[in-house]
Amino acid sequence: MTGDFPIVVTEMSSLRHLHLGGNFFAGRIPPEVGRMQSLEYLAVSGNELSGPIPPELGNLTNLRELYIGYFNAYDGGLPAEIGNLSQLVRLDAANCGLSGRIPPELGKLQNLDTLFLQVNALSGPLTPEIGQLNSLKSLDLSNNMLVGEIPVSFAQLKNLTLLNLFRNKLHGAIPSFIGDLPKLEVLQLWENNFTEAIPQNLGKNGMLQILDLSSNKLTGTLPPDMCFGNRLQILIALSNFLFGPIPESLGKCASLNRIRMGENFLNGSIPKGLLSLPKLSQVELQDNFLSGEFPITDSISLNLGQISLSNNRLTGSIPPTIGNFSGVQKLLLDGNKFSGQIPPEIGRLQQLSKIDFSSNMLSGPIAPEISQCKLLTFVDLSRNQLSGEIPNEITSMRILNYLNLSKNHLVGGIPATIASMQSLTSVDFSYNNLSGLVPGTGQFSYFNYTSFLGNPDLCGPYLGPCKDGVANSNYQQHVKGPLSASLKLLLVIGLLLCSIAFAVAAIIKARSLKRASESRAWKLTSFQRLDFTVDDVLDCLKEDNIIGKGGAGIVYKGAMPSGDQVAVKRLPAMSRGSSHDHGFNAEIQTLGRIRHRHIDSGTSECMSAIAGSYGYIAPEYAYTLKVDEKSDVYSFGVVLLELVSGRKPVGEFGDGVDIVQWVRKMTDSNKEEVVKILDPRLSSVPLHEVMHVFYVAMLCVEEQAVERPTMREVIQILSEIPQPPSSKQGGDSTLPNSSPPPPPTAADLDLPTTGTKNKKEHQQQQPPPDLLSI
Repeated sequence: MTGDFPIVVTEMSSLRHLHLGGNFFAGRIPPEVGRMQSLEYLAVSGNELSGPIPPELGNLTNLRELYIGYFNAYDGGLPAEIGNLSQLVRLDAANCGLSGRIPPELGKLQNLDTLFLQVNALSGPLTPEIGQLNSLKSLDLSNNMLVGEIPVSFAQLKNLTLLNLFRNKLHGAIPSFIGDLPKLEVLQLWENNFTEAIPQNLGKNGMLQILDLSSNKLTGTLPPDMCFGNRLQILIALSNFLFGPIPESLGKCASLNRIRMGENFLNGSIPKGLLSLPKLSQVELQDNFLSGEFPITDSISLNLGQISLSNNRLTGSIPPTIGNFSGVQKLLLDGNKFSGQIPPEIGRLQQLSKIDFSSNMLSGPIAPEISQCKLLTFVDLSRNQLSGEIPNEITSMRILNYLNLSKNHLVGGIPATIASMQSLTSVDFSYNNLSGLVPGTGQFSYFNYTSFLGNPDLCGPYLGPCKDGVANSNYQQHVKGPLSASLKLLLVIGLLLCSIAFAVAAIIKARSLKRASESRAWKLTSFQRLDFTVDDVLDCLKEDNIIGKGGAGIVYKGAMPSGDQVAVKRLPAMSRGSSHDHGFNAEIQTLGRIRHRHIDSGTSECMSAIAGSYGYIAPEYAYTLKVDEKSDVYSFGVVLLELVSGRKPVGEFGDGVDIVQWVRKMTDSNKEEVVKILDPRLSSVPLHEVMHVFYVAMLCVEEQAVERPTMREVIQILSEIPQPPSSKQGGDSTLPNSSPPPPPTAADLDLPTTGTKNKKEHQQQQPPPDLLSI
C-alpha cells in the first residue's frame, strides 16, 4: 500500500495489534498514534516514513513490541519519551537514519530483552544507563559512530546473549567483565580501535559460539578457553597485533566451523588436530610467524573449502595426506619454507580452483597429477627449485587461466600444445633453463615477451633468432630456402581466384538480403533454439486472432506447429527519425516512472562514462577505466548470484556493500554454504545443481580479472553439471524449504542477522485477539 500513514487507524482506541510494516507508506508518523493506548504491538518498519519520531509514542504505556526501522528515514534520534514504555519488551529501530545520542531514558525499560539500533548514525558515548536493563538479552548497536569505552555498568547485563558493537569508533581495552557474562553467546567488536589484551577469561562461561574481534589494535595472547563449552563455531581475530601460540585447545574444538586469525604475530606450530575438526570449513592463518610442519591428518571435514597458510615459517615437506582434503577449493601455502617434491596425491583435490605454492623451496619435477584437478583456474609454483620438464598433461586443464612457473630450474621446451589452451590468459615461464622455439600461434600470440625472459636458450618472437638445430624440423622446413618462381605464380593465381569467388558470393548474398528485406519488414532474432519460423509467426497476424489493442500495439493469439500457444505483439510502425514512438519509448517512459523503495534514485541514473550498471561493474574499472571480456564475466557472475539469492546487486546490504561482498561474507566463497543465501523459491531445485551454479558465479566474480574464466569456459562449466551425490535414502537432495530471510543489514556480514532469532521467537507467539494488519 502507498500514500501517507493511514491516520484513520488512530481512531481505533481499543486496537491492541497494529502491523503496517512492509508497505510504501510515506510522510510522518502522526502524533495521533499516541491516543491508541491499548496498543501492545506496533510495527511500521519497512516503509518510506520520514520526519521526527513523535514523542507521543511515549503515551503507549501498554506497548510490548515496537518495530520502526528498516527503509524508513527519520530526522533526529529516539525521543526521550520512549523511556515511558515500561512494558516494552522489544525495540527495533535499526537502519532508519537515527542520529544524535542514545537517550539515557532507555535505562528505565526494565522489561526490555531486545534492543536493536544498528545501521544508523548514532554518535556520542555508549549510554551507561543501558547497563540498568537487567532483562536485556540481545544488544546490537553496530554500524554507528559511537565513541568512548564500554561502560562499566554493562557488567550488570547478566542475561545478555548477544553483544554487537562492531563498526563504531570505540576504543580502550575490552573489559574483563565481558568474559564473566554467564550467558554470552555472540560477541562481535570488529572494526573499532580496541587496544590491550583480550580478556583471558573469555569463553570460560561455556556458552560462546561466535567471536569476532578483527581489525582492532589488540595485543597479547589468545585466551586459552575460548572453546571451553565446545560450542564455539566462528573465531575471527585477523588484523590485530596478537602474538604467542594458537591455543592447543582449539585442536579439540569439534564445533569450530571457521577460524580466521591472519595478519597477526602468532608463532609456534599449528595445533594438532586443528585441520581434522569435523565441521571446519575455513582456515586462515596467513601472515603470521607460525613454524613447524604441515599437519598430517587422515580424517578431515568434507566442508573444508579453504586453507590459507601463506607467509609463515612452515618447513618440511607437503605430506601425501594433502590428498585427503577432497573438498578444498583454495590451497594457499606460498611464502613458507616447504621443501621436497609436490606429492602426486595433489591430483585427488577435485574441487581445487586455486593453488599457490610460490616462494618455497620445493624441488623435483612438477607433479603431472596436478592436471587431474579439472577445476583449477590459478596455478602459481614460482620461486621454488623445481626441475625437469613442463609436463604435457598440463594442457588438459581446460579452464586454467593463470600459470606461473617462473624462477625455477625447469628445462626442455615449452609444450606447443599450450597454444591451444584458449582459457589461458596469463603465463610466466621466465628465469628458468628452458630451450627451443616459443610458438607464435594460438594463445602465445597474446602473451607478453617478459613471460619468457631469463631463458638464454629460448628463441622466437621478441627473443631473437634460433640457433642452428634448436628449432624443430617443421619450423626449419618452412623457413629454409626461397620459394621457386613457379610456386609463387601458382600462389598468386590461387589468391586471385579466391578473391573473385569471394566478391561474387558477396554480391549474391547482398542481393538475396535485399530481396528478403523487401518481402519482410522485420526479422526474427532468437536467443535460444526455436521450433518455429518467421512465417509461422506472420500467419498469426490475422484480424480474427486479435485479443487486445492499446497504445503499445496490437496483440494476437496464435498456435505454433508444435502446439504451443503464443501471444504476438505488433508494435506501431514508424519512420526513422520519428519523434512519436508510441511503442518502445512509451514503455521506457513507463519504466522510468516506476517507484519502489528498493530502487535508489542516486544509483539508477544512466552513467555515460561507465559501460554497465552499478553493482555489475568489475572492480578493476575503478582504477583502469577499461573494460574487457573479463569485465563481462564479472557482470555475468553477479547475475548468477542474483538468480541464486533472489536479491538485487546493491541496495539491500547496507552502505557500500554489494551482493558480491555480502555473499563472500555469508558463505566464505564455500559452495557448501550456499544454503545461507539461497532464494527460498528454489526449494524444488536439486541442491547439487544450485551449488554448481554458485561455484561458477564465485569464479566469475574473482577480484583479480586474471583469475576469472572466459565466457567460453563459463558455458562449458555450467554445461558440465556434476552427478547428484549418493544418498542412503536414494534420490537427489533438494534445498531446504525455508521462509525468506529478513532484510539484510551490515550485521549480516559475519553473523546471521540478530533480528532472525527475534523474528522466529515472534512468529512462535500468539498475537493478541484484536488485530489489524495492512
